[in-house]
Amino acid sequence: MKIVRTDAELQTPITDAALRGAGHDLVTLPDGIDEDSLIAALADADLLLMCYTPVTARVISAAPKLRGIVKYGVGIDAIDIPAAKARGITVVNIPEYAEETVAEGAFTLMIALAKRLIPLDRQMRAHGWAWPEPRWMGNDIAGKTIGLIGFGKIGRSMARMCAQGFRADVVAYSPHTPASDMAALGVRHAKTLHELLDQSDVVSIHCVLNDSTHHLIGEAELRAMQPHAHLINVSRGAIVDEAALVRALQDSWIAGAGLDVFSDEPLRREDHMISPLYEMENVILSPHLTFYTAEAMERLERETLERCAELIEGRPVLIKSTDPRLQDQPGARYP
Repeated sequence: MKIVRTDAELQTPITDAALRGAGHDLVTLPDGIDEDSLIAALADADLLLMCYTPVTARVISAAPKLRGIVKYGVGIDAIDIPAAKARGITVVNIPEYAEETVAEGAFTLMIALAKRLIPLDRQMRAHGWAWPEPRWMGNDIAGKTIGLIGFGKIGRSMARMCAQGFRADVVAYSPHTPASDMAALGVRHAKTLHELLDQSDVVSIHCVLNDSTHHLIGEAELRAMQPHAHLINVSRGAIVDEAALVRALQDSWIAGAGLDVFSDEPLRREDHMISPLYEMENVILSPHLTFYTAEAMERLERETLERCAELIEGRPVLIKSTDPRLQDQPGARYP
């Protein structure tokens, strides 16, 4: 079979070697490839592996042999799923490979902000030492209220780390999660988003991006946060109105932010909506890499190969995601 893998900068040596070793024609394409070039590569392709590259209805309609799209990652927003379903093309992602990993990333951003680790490191490198003056004073996590937006597996891992590991008070807003499920894990249930924002010292985003969560955190929500609060986002950039976030940080509506995701990636130091954040000591910018550990990448590659094998061999494809967009696909099986 001919298999096309986009976003070759994200190296997947186990996957690539296994597919080529099985005799398949694997074509790798760089991140940011233009739509016409992608269409040309897919003209006779049977399978598409993608991570970030947009797969539009036009791309799908121009790939007559395509039988499956494997997102080697979690988010499926770049894929026109209705167009794929209309063609009978199975779409599958790998939703579980980095649940604990990404939660660890969120926790790292939270504690680095609380302890002022980044500006302290810069001070040490520039001047050799820092004396205990107010500008370097950090905060404890113990006893603070950590607000989680979304309470899926990543959110639950984050809750466990904060509550059981650091004795924080954890509250969550997740409209589709019963309060009893949260209570069983020692997490308080917020009935509304603003209820959570009003009481949280840290707000950490762990929901999916869809029509209802696009710009879920806008100007009104940022103003509802406490002035000393930090915002953490390891989910999707567009869940936050980033223009409003820049104003919130410039005008001290909130105290700081730790961001691993952005609506326009890759980020740029100039001519980007949130370029001003590069100059702020109370902001930590991470290049969408909280998922990127040796252990998580091995899990990702192994499971990607499992889904590829199902598609290649014509077996039902295991869909582990509970995202409604991936449900009810012919030729798929569900746990």
